[in-house]
Amino acid sequence: MRVYLAVALLMLAFVAYTEAQDAETIEEKFSNFGKQMAEVSKNVAEKAKTAFQELHNSEFATESRTWVQKQIENIKAQFNQ
Repeated sequence: MRVYLAVALLMLAFVAYTEAQDAETIEEKFSNFGKQMAEVSKNVAEKAKTAFQELHNSEFATESRTWVQKQIENIKAQFNQ
């Protein structure tokens, strides 16, 4: 939800900024808008990647994976008997 609000706020700021500069052509406005959106999406992607890595490497996640692996090994051992 915060991401949507941040993007909306950035778009409003960009519109206000571009309207304040009368010398820019429409082509320059779209070019600048594209660059800013690329930067925003890059930042969001980096933050998402970092959050996923932190979650993947968290103590809870590693303990859960270990527990599941042990349970699978126990079930395999029971079937092999």
